[in-house]
Amino acid sequence: MISEKVFRTLALAFPDATEQPHFEITSFRVGKKIFATLNADHNRATLLLPLLQQDAIVSLNPEAFSPVPNKWGTHGWTHVDLKQVKKGLLTDALEVAYTAVAPKKPNLKKTAKNNGKR
Repeated sequence: MISEKVFRTLALAFPDATEQPHFEITSFRVGKKIFATLNADHNRATLLLPLLQQDAIVSLNPEAFSPVPNKWGTHGWTHVDLKQVKKGLLTDALEVAYTAVAPKKPNLKKTAKNNGKR
């Protein structure tokens, strides 16, 4: 079982990740975008996964992962049963969720080159 403390540590390990309240649960964000939430009362996290990754992880690990049962699920929001998920798999899924919403770093060489051409 993944504890609330372990989940929090994993989610906050990403660059610029922050923890903020989101209604009655906790959200984990990069910038203003949520990549995960934690509902400690239900031993459940919810991740925003790209649809292809959501489909694959749910198919391979239905005991731990399931799409949120409504329109949110069709947009990639995926429940994670923290009593069933293995730490390594959760870490990988969190990385996918984080990467999907994290800002892409600009190519500084290209930006500098373009700024010189006016």
